Amino acid sequence: MFCFSRPDRPAIERFLESQSSLGLTYPSIGSTQGTPPTGYVVDHTRAKLGEGEAVFKAAQAAIREWTPFQLGWVEPCWPDTPIATNQAVAILVRALGLWSLNACRIVHVIEEEREFGFAYGTLPDHAESGEERFTIQWDQNDNSVWYDILAFSRANHPLARIAYPLTRRLQKRFARESVTAMQQAITEPSAGCDAESAA
Repeated sequence: MFCFSRPDRPAIERFLESQSSLGLTYPSIGSTQGTPPTGYVVDHTRAKLGEGEAVFKAAQAAIREWTPFQLGWVEPCWPDTPIATNQAVAILVRALGLWSLNACRIVHVIEEEREFGFAYGTLPDHAESGEERFTIQWDQNDNSVWYDILAFSRANHPLARIAYPLTRRLQKRFARESVTAMQQAITEPSAGCDAESAA
C-alpha cells in the first residue's frame, strides 16, 4: 500500500487486519531454509558480529526487538510484535516522498542452541513477492557469531515494477543498514565489522 503521508496506527492496524487472513503471494514457502526457487532475484548478506555466547545472546535480543528494521526510513509495525510462526507484521518504508506499507507473515522460526531467527513471506499488499530470512549463527568451530540475511523476491506492485532499479537499490541499502544496526546493537568489545555480500 502506497501513501503520500505517513499512515497512523489505526490505519496500520486496519491494514494488518485486512491482510493477516490472506494467503502468501508465492508458492515456494520456506525455501529460505534451503535453495531459493528459480525466477526470483536472490540476495545474500552475511556479516560477523563478534565471538562468544554474550554476542550471540545480545544479537538474539536485537532480533526479538526488530532492531534490523529500525533504520529511520524503514520501521516495523511494531517493535513489540512477537517473533512467532503465522504472526503478521507490517513494515513501513519511506522513499522519494512516498510511504509504502508492506504486509508479511512469519513462516518459520529458528530457535536452536547456536542459531536463532525467522523467515517471513509476503502477503498480497506488499510491493514485492517472496521470502526473507534473518538469522544469528554461532559457529561452534571458531566461536564466531554471524548475522545472515537470505532473500528471494520479484516485483509484485506495478510501481515496484516501474521503479525496479530504485527497488533494487533500496533492497541493497536495507541489507547494508540492517547489518550496521545489528553491529551497533552488540556491546561486546570483540564485535567485528567485516561483512561480505553476494547477490
